[in-house]
Amino acid sequence: MTDLEAAAQQVDSLRGAITALRQDLETQHLGQGEVCEHLLLCLMASGHTLLEGAPGLGKTSLVHGLASSLDLNFRRVQFTPDLMPPDILGSRILEMEEGGSRHFSFEPGPVFTQVLLADEINRATPRTQSALLEAMQEKQVTVFGETRALEEPFMVIATQNPIEMEGTYPLPEAQLDRFLFKLTLEMPDRETLARILELTTGNEHSVQKAALAREDVCEVRRLVREIPVSKELTRLVSATVLATHPSDSRAPDSVRSLVRYGASPRGGQAILLGSKARAFLRGRLHVTEDDIKAVAAPALRHRLILGFEGEASGVSPDELVEAALEAARSGAS
Repeated sequence: MTDLEAAAQQVDSLRGAITALRQDLETQHLGQGEVCEHLLLCLMASGHTLLEGAPGLGKTSLVHGLASSLDLNFRRVQFTPDLMPPDILGSRILEMEEGGSRHFSFEPGPVFTQVLLADEINRATPRTQSALLEAMQEKQVTVFGETRALEEPFMVIATQNPIEMEGTYPLPEAQLDRFLFKLTLEMPDRETLARILELTTGNEHSVQKAALAREDVCEVRRLVREIPVSKELTRLVSATVLATHPSDSRAPDSVRSLVRYGASPRGGQAILLGSKARAFLRGRLHVTEDDIKAVAAPALRHRLILGFEGEASGVSPDELVEAALEAARSGAS
C-alpha cells in the first residue's frame, strides 16, 4: 500500500467514525439533527460552542452524549452567581511538610480538561465569565503570574437559557465572539415529542462507548484545516461579513436599519472553518457554496448587535445573515 492510499484509508476511517458518532447523537436526541451536526463541526474545526434553549430541551444531555463518545477528559461546571474565578481556574493551597516547613502548591481547576461544559454560563457574574476568555482564545491559563498550557484538544461548550432573564448576566460581546457557533435548540414537533417521551420513560438505557480517541480528534482537526477554499469563496465570505455592517456599501436595507454593529473577522474565520469541517464530513476535499450557506447563520447570529429598532422589530438574526449573504452573492455576480 502506498503512502497516498494509506492516507486516503485513514481519512475514510476517521470520516466513518464521525458519521457514526453523528448518527448516534441524532438517535439519542431526536429532532435535533442539525444541532448535533453543527456541534460536531465545532469539534472538528477546533472551536467552542454556545448552546441556547429553554429548560428541558436536552442541552446538558447532548453535551454529555458527545463527551461520552470521545476518549477525552470531561468536566462540568454549574455556573451560579456565587461562583468565583478560582473555582474554574484553580487556586493555591498552603501545605505543611513533616519538618514543619510550608509551601504553596497549585490545585488545578476544572478548566484543565479537554471538554468543558459551562452549564448556564449566563448565571455567573461577568468577572467569573471572563475567567474563560484566555482559555478559549489562547488555550492557556494564567494564574498567580504563571501561565499554564491546556492540553489539546480543548473545547468549551456553554449552555444558556434565553427565557429566565432575572438574575442572569448576558455574555459580553467580546466573549460571544470567542464561540465559533451559537446553536439554538427548538421545541420538537408532535410526533418527535411523542417518540422522545416513549424512549425516556422506559427502563432501557443505552450506554455510549468512546468512538474517537484523542489522537483521532487531533488528526481530524489537522486535516480539516488543510482543506482548500477557492479565492472566489473566500471573497464571498469576506463580503458577507462586511455586509453585516450597516456602513458597508453592500449592506442590505434590513441590516442598515436594524443592525448597530456587524460581525468581526472572527465571524469570517468561523464560516471558513465550519465550511471546511462540513466538506470533510461529507467526503469532499474542497469547500462549496452550499457549505458556506449552511454554516453562515450559526457562525454569525451571535455576532450581530441589533439597534433599538432591531430589538423592537423582533427580527431574527438568521434573517439578517441570510440577507447579508444574498447581498454578497449579488455583488459578486
